[in-house]
Amino acid sequence: MAEQITYLEAISQALREEMIRDERVFILGEDVGRFGGAFKVTKGFLEEFGEERILDTPLAESAIVGVGIGAALVGMRPVVEMQFIDFISNGFNQVVNVAAKYHYRMGTPVPMVIRGPSGGGVSGGPFHSQNPEAWFCCTPGLKVVAPATVRDAKGLLRAAIRDHNPVIYLEHKYLYRRVKEELPDDDFVTPIGVAERRREGEDISVITYGSMVWEAISAAKELEKDGIGVEILDLRSLLPYDKEAILETIRKTGKVLIVHEATLSYGPAAEIAAFISENAFEYLDAPVRRLASLDAPVPYSIPLEKYFMPNSEKIADTLRNLAGY
Repeated sequence: MAEQITYLEAISQALREEMIRDERVFILGEDVGRFGGAFKVTKGFLEEFGEERILDTPLAESAIVGVGIGAALVGMRPVVEMQFIDFISNGFNQVVNVAAKYHYRMGTPVPMVIRGPSGGGVSGGPFHSQNPEAWFCCTPGLKVVAPATVRDAKGLLRAAIRDHNPVIYLEHKYLYRRVKEELPDDDFVTPIGVAERRREGEDISVITYGSMVWEAISAAKELEKDGIGVEILDLRSLLPYDKEAILETIRKTGKVLIVHEATLSYGPAAEIAAFISENAFEYLDAPVRRLASLDAPVPYSIPLEKYFMPNSEKIADTLRNLAGY
């Protein structure tokens, strides 16, 4: 029987295997070398691949992303690490005005990955717990992915590294050592833009991604005791997102709850709700519901953070209300 590995180990494996497979792949970021990364994703990489492929950088995200863009333009495949994904805001211009637009402007691909720990649940406070996907999902030229499972953590990172476009890879730090899975040894890839049904159900659909997939599964098990069948669709990819899979689950259940950890206003759920209203209104038996974090900075206090974020109890309560509509 193969050994189960963690979400974090899956990311580390994908990076190592892609660097072995393709010598154009290299990693740059703050403390990725001698320190092995803030969460030890790249532990041992410096000794294995050397200083030319594992680059410790200054604390300057704009410069880090800019170097990655330049390397991608000359044929390399850089993987840029943000020590926490919150810090990508310091490189925002490079991401949305250079990386995202270069192919449109010059016809030159920019094959790079920007990966970093996202999300709350670890009492990281307002500067180390954000979910910035909405900043980038409205930027043509980028791809945005957010794996929930160990398999997808590895498969989506492989796909992102091999893609010819800049990809924002959001790895949820709460899942790093909390979920484990046995993975095959083959060279599998999780396709970008394809959702995955995590649970079958006939009564209500939950559309979600990232850590909220696990909260939704927990809530669905509670509702099953009441005879309510909840289907769970894990988007996996936010830009592009799987529109056909969304329509398919709506046609099946007629009721939908969209859940994400990012704050509510102007979040990904708003786009998905609009898409459903415009394209599947005749299948709806109730209004589209959203559940997300409060419109506030992420609290540091553990009780306040729990109040701030969605969780399985809040999802279950919302689903019961929706079931009775």
